[in-house]
Amino acid sequence: MIKEINILNGSKNEVTDAESLKQLEFINKAKEYVSELEKNLGRKPTACVVTFGCQMNARDSEKLVAILKLVGYEESESENSDFVIYNTCTVRDNADQRVLGRLGACSNHKKKNPHMKIAICGCMMQEQSAVEKIQKSYRFVDLIFGTHNIYKFAELLCTCFESDRMIIDIWKETDKIVEDLPVLRKYPFKSGVNIMYGCNNFCTYCIVPYVRGRERSRSPKDIIRECEKLAADGVKEVMLLGQNVNSYGLDFKDDNPDKISFPELIEEVCKVEGLERVRFMTPHPKDFSDELLDVIERNPKIARHIHLPLQSGSTEILRRMNRKYTKDAYLELVNKIRTKLPEVAITTDIIVGFPGESREDVDETIDVVKKAEFDNAFTFIYSKRTGTPAASFEDQVPEDVVKENFDRLLKVVQETARKQSEKYTGSVAKVLVEEVNDHDSSLLTGRMSNNSLVHFPGNEELIGEIVEVSLDECHGFYFTGHKC
Repeated sequence: MIKEINILNGSKNEVTDAESLKQLEFINKAKEYVSELEKNLGRKPTACVVTFGCQMNARDSEKLVAILKLVGYEESESENSDFVIYNTCTVRDNADQRVLGRLGACSNHKKKNPHMKIAICGCMMQEQSAVEKIQKSYRFVDLIFGTHNIYKFAELLCTCFESDRMIIDIWKETDKIVEDLPVLRKYPFKSGVNIMYGCNNFCTYCIVPYVRGRERSRSPKDIIRECEKLAADGVKEVMLLGQNVNSYGLDFKDDNPDKISFPELIEEVCKVEGLERVRFMTPHPKDFSDELLDVIERNPKIARHIHLPLQSGSTEILRRMNRKYTKDAYLELVNKIRTKLPEVAITTDIIVGFPGESREDVDETIDVVKKAEFDNAFTFIYSKRTGTPAASFEDQVPEDVVKENFDRLLKVVQETARKQSEKYTGSVAKVLVEEVNDHDSSLLTGRMSNNSLVHFPGNEELIGEIVEVSLDECHGFYFTGHKC
């Protein structure tokens, strides 16, 4: 459960952006509505935010929860709460189906609780067909909004209380960036930091550019200011977030005095006093620069983990995906990283079953897995997304063929990942302690710089600290050990 509210600028007096000031006024107005609801219920109303998808969605949900708590709701993990929000993902069809399934269950809760409000937001709601489906089949939903206007949530919340009809507020696109609003972090010692929004790459299988919009970079001064505020609040690790962090700053005009590259930005973040670890997610292989490698090499604060999505090892499939690199170019980049930064863990994403993919194409992908020696790979079966070019490709691969190829690939991925992990056995690693282990309360769980999980005996006082742990035994994707 999320524990700590952080208004990025510290107080209302420090907020200068007009839109942010406007939304803070709506927060105050919403407090009055929730206070009245509390009187009617005879108890504090509860709210639950259910998040699907990526780290950027998780960061958006932290903003939603912060506003709900500030206006008077009590955070809950129950979908039988007085206010339930589904922050959706639409990268794969199964994510859509999971949301609709949860909505169906919610309708029964709402029949028993006339005060209940249900909202849906996020990427799925940027698709017109999804909105129409909600309007037609899930008329009990109170509020629908998308990815571009999440900062208006307090205003939309007020509108919800003032109306008994379904509120729909979807923007097709925006150039706005509004960040000076409350954020409620899950962990007091680590935080995501949005450095940009949107994507300009248009991979043929991906819906993200259509639902998140074109690339928009935040001012480097605002990013550094946020990192400084987080560090002052006790945050030790930040993750810089963007659909393609390599593209950071490219949308700034040449005469913009704030224009800097991503490597320059991350180096400035490393200078923030109090921060001990800096991560970033996600770079694109096509424009991963030597400059970035140099910055990582000379800054020990930068986590020794690079997530480098491959998607396919077949140059022909990569061309059809519009990935703008070849198999050989990808392997050359991996070799460059391994040579310059031998301690770095490289993880990846791989899609199986893209239209036109043959057994030989999958063999090419397996070959890359073996040669790149990935520390981990997240493997996915291709999901046709309406509105993307690949959805209209005629040579869709039969399910039985996809499953066979997926199983072949997964076996090699697991073997390679285990081999990579085992080489750390017996070494000592710096671990950021995150929480008490879910399955054994005598153990703590933390993360190494290379993103590997470690479980070891300890007490709760160590949570939020970076400690040295001896890695005694490798269990595939995690280690057990003891504090040095």
